[in-house]
Amino acid sequence: MNEHTRTSLPAGFMRRLPPLVALAYFEVAARTRSFAAAAKELSVTPAAVSHQIKALEEQLGVALFIRHHRRVTPTATALSILPRLQDGFAALVDAVDELRSQGEARNVITVCAEPLFATKWLVPRLHRFYARHPEAEVRLQASLHSVDTAPGGPVTASAFSRAGIDLTIRFGYGQYPDMHSSPLLEVALVPVAAPGAGRNTITEVLDNGALLTDNTAGRSSERFGWREWCEAAGEPFPADAREHHFGNGLLALEATLTGQGAWLVCPELVKTELASGTLRRLSEVALPCRFHYFIVSPERASPRSIVTDFHDWLLDEGCPANGPEPGTASAR
Repeated sequence: MNEHTRTSLPAGFMRRLPPLVALAYFEVAARTRSFAAAAKELSVTPAAVSHQIKALEEQLGVALFIRHHRRVTPTATALSILPRLQDGFAALVDAVDELRSQGEARNVITVCAEPLFATKWLVPRLHRFYARHPEAEVRLQASLHSVDTAPGGPVTASAFSRAGIDLTIRFGYGQYPDMHSSPLLEVALVPVAAPGAGRNTITEVLDNGALLTDNTAGRSSERFGWREWCEAAGEPFPADAREHHFGNGLLALEATLTGQGAWLVCPELVKTELASGTLRRLSEVALPCRFHYFIVSPERASPRSIVTDFHDWLLDEGCPANGPEPGTASAR
């Protein structure tokens, strides 16, 4: 017997069933063993429960309760069918919940990105996506799990499925076998500081100031920090440099804004602060990173158009390179 045969129902089966509301009243009354308790749970009167049970008994031709002066007792027949009826209601609830969730999920997209990018680049732009797709709901996860630890992964379709993610904006190499990857934002780092940091030039900062480092990309063996920037800029790296390390870019940003030192950052991620003057750029030299931001999703196209729409919108919002081509450094 195949699955279809096992789960199929005879034609006209609904005509053989009593009203579902009566069965529901019976389930609650038999479970609580009280018409009054059932009425309270169902938010109806005890008389309404009694009426439904009586109509059900008449339709089925069997007594379901023994009536006493102030209480009722389910009959042996009622207790014998109660577990199967409860299983049936549970299956019905599960089926309806699944239908409802599929309808709701049609316009829901779950996206993962590293915290600084999610907060400073993606969130300020989301209103433009909602203007295009007011029916959409974007569920954004800010996580360092979206940062590469090595070329080629670890990113798999099964990992996406387990995490319930539709696509991720990944900070890394862009090498993801069996995945679809689109470049979104090239990254080159420039030194920035708060206006009141007490140093006016990068040379003064290197000689006397604290150097702030965001360890987001430190999960890999790649290095693109202050030593590499100094080499690209032709500046000597101070032997007594004070480097302060932060676990993610949001922490480093807050330290920079409060005047605790200079920070190397992709300027596209602090455009608002640079435009408002709460941060200032200390040099025009930009250190290209091997890491960039990529839109990554399972290779097979999503059956939900909202995922494709979000992917295309991201590409429309994508920014040009912030600095020179990889492998070069701009002039001071």
